[in-house]
Parts: sequence; structure tokens; C-alpha cells
Amino acid sequence: MFWQGRELEDFSSSEWEQLCDGCAKCCLNKLEDEDTEAVVFTRVACRLLDSENCRCTDYDKRHGLVPNCIQVTPAMARSALWLPDSCAYRLVAQGRDLPHWHPLLTGDINSTVAAGESVSGRVLSEEYVHPDGLDEHIITWVSV
Repeated sequence: MFWQGRELEDFSSSEWEQLCDGCAKCCLNKLEDEDTEAVVFTRVACRLLDSENCRCTDYDKRHGLVPNCIQVTPAMARSALWLPDSCAYRLVAQGRDLPHWHPLLTGDINSTVAAGESVSGRVLSEEYVHPDGLDEHIITWVSV
């Protein structure tokens, strides 16, 4: 279990990518309250997200196509309160175990979707939502 007892900065690129559980919650548009700095999720996903399979349709070029695409870093895993409680990066940064449905434990790349822990079937593309209407799509994600 390569992720246990190591600093996040010591992970290879391949290990870092494997740690992602594929929930696609980081691919959602988020809103920040200017006064409190609280961040909330919307059910509006990046236009590049295949929302059924929770995969980016152009992963290698995503930063060029979507300039505000988020790349989770070790520092972000330690401090970004907007990362979901179930996020593997956040869990490992906190020294906690991965959830039983994580692909590294199940051996199945689709186990996050199968466990109902992803955005699959619960979001719509930003192509269909005006940016001024994002506040109409705020959602709270509850782990099952």
C-alpha cells in the first residue's frame, strides 16, 4: 500500500494519479461566499466531464481547454477545505485510511461510481447553465 506512511510530495506522478478515487467532485463548479470564504458545491460540472463515467474527456489537454481546471497538489490536499471529506488526497494527507470502495482497495476502477460515491448521474454540464445561475444549483454531497 504505497500511500501509507509517506509524504505526499514523495509520490511519483503515477502514484499520485492512482490515488484519485474518480469521484469527479473536484470537476464541479463551486461558489465562494465573499464574506465568509465558505465554499459550496454546485451540481454543475465542467464541460469536459463525462458525467456517467466520471472521467475527463480530454484529460491531457484539460488545462489548455479549461484554464481554471483544478490540479490537486499536496499543499491543496492538506489545506483545501472544499475538497470532499471522502477525497483520497485529503484522507491520505490527514493520515487516514482510504474508504472501502476506493479503486486501490477494490482493484476496480469503477468502484467509486458503483458505490454511489461519485457525481455519476447527479450533475449537468456547465454548457446548459448560465454562469449567473450557478447559485440555483447548490448541492450538499452526502457519502453513502
